Amino acid sequence: MCLAAPAQIVRIEEGGWLAEVESFGNRRSVGLTLVPEAKVGDYVIVHAGFAVEIIDEEAAKISLATWEELLCSTK
Repeated sequence: MCLAAPAQIVRIEEGGWLAEVESFGNRRSVGLTLVPEAKVGDYVIVHAGFAVEIIDEEAAKISLATWEELLCSTK
């Protein structure tokens, strides 16, 4: 089973192959090889260090809320 979480692109490196994304207040670098059309502000699904799909903002917010609910219920 694979788990992937949404994140918002906050910066794209020169060359366009790496992006800095933010999710739950954390930032990290991810590869854009699978979604070269992604741009700053887009929400993407991240798995294994790569953005694998661009999703709309509404879907991202629903998913993030679900993740938050799941994560908070385990504390």
